[in-house]
Amino acid sequence: MPKPRKSLISLDATPYYHCVSRCVRRAFLCGTDHVSGNSYEHRRQWIEDKILELSDIFAIDVAAYAVMSNHYHVVLHINQPVAKQWSQHEIVNRWHQLFNGNLLSQRFARGQTLNKVERQTFDDMVESWRQRLSNISQFMQILNESVARKANVEDNCTGRFWEGRFKSQALLDESALAACMAYVDLNPIRAKMATTPETSDHTSVKRRAEKAQNVAQPNHPNQQARQLMPFAGNLCQDLPFGLPFRLTDYLELIDWTGRIIRDDKRGAIPANTPPIIDRLNIDPKHWLYCATQFERRFKGVVGTAYKLKAACESLNYKRTPGIGACRLLFE
Repeated sequence: MPKPRKSLISLDATPYYHCVSRCVRRAFLCGTDHVSGNSYEHRRQWIEDKILELSDIFAIDVAAYAVMSNHYHVVLHINQPVAKQWSQHEIVNRWHQLFNGNLLSQRFARGQTLNKVERQTFDDMVESWRQRLSNISQFMQILNESVARKANVEDNCTGRFWEGRFKSQALLDESALAACMAYVDLNPIRAKMATTPETSDHTSVKRRAEKAQNVAQPNHPNQQARQLMPFAGNLCQDLPFGLPFRLTDYLELIDWTGRIIRDDKRGAIPANTPPIIDRLNIDPKHWLYCATQFERRFKGVVGTAYKLKAACESLNYKRTPGIGACRLLFE
């Protein structure tokens, strides 16, 4: 039985989450339907544009994404410290980019004075918006609803476009995060929609690679792709804000893994294993399995056995789902 969303997302466990939404009946509603011949390829751009637009509004950073023909993946980071620092003016401005707000918020935005009772109501409302602007469920709801409405208008129909719930996996540590990001970025390679990561359309790795080719210092956070969570550095360093890897190391890892997938040599691990594999403490012979079976193999919480047990205790789980797979692949 599916667990309620509040039991799957807990900042006490981790701020990183892998989310997946699939079209109804897994139909080709975003790509090319090879049965009917109809092309909906342009809708993949709708989804990518909306993901990046919402990353500028929410206190949620996009670490990775891939938009496929009948589903999409995003790896999200809840940036609660940033949300706590927002002023009321900034919260109202961000909320008005999503919705019209109400009479009180519109008056506040115009600089009009609110009386004591109105001010109390307004303050409570703004705090509610602050929480919702750092909420993954709200992020996914707006993303999915906006795309569904546009698609239904285009098709001149009504009804569901997405399945009822998005799938969510909590990523507890750096190993799980790297494995999941690689799994997401290499989706088009596994589906034979692209031959190299840098040519895989509607993915974060393509966006990162294109930017890295045109800057002098690709590992500098300020010279990385906008609207994506930057790579900050190696695991052993005192990091600024960002993903706990170097961008060039991650791109090397993706290229190395993609070559194995394309060559279909699942039993052969090349000798030139990227150093990041050692730093993540993942056995190279297990890495390819993580990068190709992540969503299928792991349950709602992913990480080392120690982190998994601690997270399940904080979430009041009666058992520890997926601990066998996590123990095998991350230790």
